[in-house]
Amino acid sequence: MTSSELQIEEIIDRALAEDLGRGDITTEALIPDGQQGNGFVVAKKEGILAGINVAKQVFQQVDPELKVEILLEDGARVEPGSKIAKVSGSIASILKAERVVLNFLQRLSGIASATNRYVEAVKGLPVRIMDTRKTTPVLRSLEKYAVKVGGGENHRMNLSDGILIKDNHIVALRSQGLNITEIVAKARHNTPLSSRGAKRRSNLQARQIQVEVEVGTVPEALEAVEAGADIVMLDNMNLEDMRKAVKTIHGRALIEASGGITMDNVRAVAETGVDFISIGALTHSVRALDISLELEGQ
Repeated sequence: MTSSELQIEEIIDRALAEDLGRGDITTEALIPDGQQGNGFVVAKKEGILAGINVAKQVFQQVDPELKVEILLEDGARVEPGSKIAKVSGSIASILKAERVVLNFLQRLSGIASATNRYVEAVKGLPVRIMDTRKTTPVLRSLEKYAVKVGGGENHRMNLSDGILIKDNHIVALRSQGLNITEIVAKARHNTPLSSRGAKRRSNLQARQIQVEVEVGTVPEALEAVEAGADIVMLDNMNLEDMRKAVKTIHGRALIEASGGITMDNVRAVAETGVDFISIGALTHSVRALDISLELEGQ
C-alpha cells in the first residue's frame, strides 16, 4: 500500500469515527442484522463525478462484505438521475456508510464540476487553471485530486513544494532593508535542492526548486523578473495592468494571475496572456454536487 493510499485510508477512518460515534443507534434499533438489499448512488444535478473510488472504500471499510459496483468512473459527466454506483449487502452497513460516502462524493464532485466550468471558460487559450492551498484541513490531497479530475492542475501541495515569496514575506524583509532583488537572491542562496537531491547529492538529476514572487504592481513584476524569479504572480491586478505586466515580462518568466478570479472575468484574464490562473474558490467555497443514496424497494 502506497503512502497516498494509507493517507486516504486514515482520512476515511477519521470521517467514519466522526460520524458513527458510539454507533448508529437508529439503524441498530430498527434494521435486523441479516437484512440484505441493494442501493444506488444517484446524481441529482449535472456535474463532473469525482471520488467514486473513495466512496467504494468507505463502504468496504464499514463492511468488507459489501459489494460495490462502480457504474460511472471519475471524470464522467453526470445528469440528474444518473446512477453512479450500486452497493449490495447488509442494509444496516449501507446505512452506516451512507453519509460519509455522500459527503466525500458531493464535495469532491463539486470541486471537479467547478474546476471544469473554469477550464471550459478559457478553452482554446494557452492558459492553465490551477488550485491553491486554500483547502479543507486534512482533505487537501483529495480536493486537489478532484481539481485534476475537473481538468485543472495543482499548485503547491504543501509549503515544501516550491518557494513562493508572498506579500508578507516581502513586508517582513523590507523592514530589514531588503528589496525584491535581494529577497530573491536570499531565497536562492538559503534553499537546498529538493529532498531527493539533498539525500542523494551525487544524483545529477536533482532539481533546483523554483522561485515564485507575488507582486501587486507592474514595476514590482519587472523587478521580480530582473531579480531572476522563475514565476511572477500578479495578485489582484486589474486587466490593464496584467496586460502591461505580460508585455513587460515578455517571456522571461512564467506568469500567474491570482486573486478576484470569477467565472465572469476568467476569460478576460486568460486573454491578457498569463500562463496560469490560480483560483482559491475551487476548493475553499465550492458548492457540493447534489448526490443521494437510494435503497431499492423490496
